Amino acid sequence: MTGAKNKKRVVFPGQFDPITNGHLDVIQRGVHLFDELIVAVGVNPEKREMFPLDDRIAMIRELVKDMPAVKVQKYTGLTVDFVRSVQATTILRGIRDVSDLRYEFQLAMANRAVGGIETVFIMTGDQYALTSSSLIRQIVALGGDVDQLKTLLPQLVIKRLREMQKRFRKDAPPEPDAPAT
Repeated sequence: MTGAKNKKRVVFPGQFDPITNGHLDVIQRGVHLFDELIVAVGVNPEKREMFPLDDRIAMIRELVKDMPAVKVQKYTGLTVDFVRSVQATTILRGIRDVSDLRYEFQLAMANRAVGGIETVFIMTGDQYALTSSSLIRQIVALGGDVDQLKTLLPQLVIKRLREMQKRFRKDAPPEPDAPAT
């Protein structure tokens, strides 16, 4: 193992709302490339949150508890500023498809230009190529069966989504009675 000064530390930033098996795949593979991996959980002001920030952090910590080289931290502001604040020099990103690559390439170029921060890309496993947190949020919001998402989400997240849907149904106003025929 290298000395503390030479530790290779990477930051995997995202909203992780919710964390998916695709995210976990990137974490598990990324931790083999770096001495320390920080999952940086942030807020995207352009997206509506399903889980509060502290709940997302707690779920991720539970899911990575057996990975001593993985730390989970929340952050606000620019990713490059957070990366520098934790003395990392690299950002880790997962790529699912060509449209991800285009978007992530632009971010990587900006992060290098603005902060001198490099980006390392890991291609997600085939089974996660179509998985996105946005898609999961949409399925849940429209009342989809979260049990059908077991290949896309960790069991802990499925459990929390079930609880959320039960609460939502309980709090929802009753449906009007159907007219008698």
